[in-house]
Amino acid sequence: MLFLDRRDVAALLPMDACIEAVGRAFAAHARGELPAPPGVLGTPAGAGGFHVKAAAIGGARGYYAAKVNANFPGNPALHGLPAIQGLIALFALGDGRPLALLDSIEITILRTAAASAIAARHLAREDARTLFVCGCGTQGRAHLRALSLVRPLARVLAFDLDAAAARRFASEMCAECGVEIEVVADVPGNLQRCDMAVTCTPAREALVAAGDVRPGQFIAAVGADSEGKQELDPRVLAKARVVADVAAQASHMGELQHAIADGLMTVADLHAELGEVVAGLKPGRSSEGELFVFDSTGTALQDVAAAAAVFERALATRRGRELSLAGEPA
Repeated sequence: MLFLDRRDVAALLPMDACIEAVGRAFAAHARGELPAPPGVLGTPAGAGGFHVKAAAIGGARGYYAAKVNANFPGNPALHGLPAIQGLIALFALGDGRPLALLDSIEITILRTAAASAIAARHLAREDARTLFVCGCGTQGRAHLRALSLVRPLARVLAFDLDAAAARRFASEMCAECGVEIEVVADVPGNLQRCDMAVTCTPAREALVAAGDVRPGQFIAAVGADSEGKQELDPRVLAKARVVADVAAQASHMGELQHAIADGLMTVADLHAELGEVVAGLKPGRSSEGELFVFDSTGTALQDVAAAAAVFERALATRRGRELSLAGEPA
């Protein structure tokens, strides 16, 4: 069994490869080739909590992966630890052999941004060149990298409630990506200046109002990934075509939960699940004036697809540390 740490994952899974792996998994799920992932198992724990996501994937080799993540938002300030920590256990689907233990932080970062890039590829206007980033942390950086692979960006607007974080983001990512980045002080007026937007914050109340958006935009709503979290006013969803990663999950832990609670939408009002669009079972963008919202809650399909890609690349390059669970019986 291989052990692959965060540096291994980062070295073995470039963003473009993650986008392709995750896209294939979404499409296979939509075509009924993969079993639906079970619901998320969440456990509150004091100042944070844990969640478990699991799924299987087929292909030349079959894999099953279970991810256990801990989310303790106060960790960075209180303990100098990441807010999110965890691991992924990868198994052979055919005989149940444990194949690898992988750090989950890098995979979670990459596969989340990859899903938004896949959605943008199908739902953003072809001439989209400007991006609004709401939340200038790790996910903001990953999304800028991912979205720049599917649309050639000319300008980025960066907003964060922590203005210093937005300034750091602009300085670092401008140098890395070679794109003009403007730090802005608020959302109203500035989001409307952009063709695409990503919201990736831990907010629990709306940061984006219905009047902040305009026809023709694509918005990836990433922050709402558990009950109670929210970044968009439900009226934004009500006026948009909404595509969810997995409808059942989005309805109780994504932005859709709030639109349903306010009586503005039902699950039946979704335009599609992302896999249906990728597989060509439902249409993506059909006119320049459509407003699209991608309700991204993060699914186990993404985790297993990314973990499998890392594992196969590790085998090919002989990277990782061998572990053995074998031992003398008690």
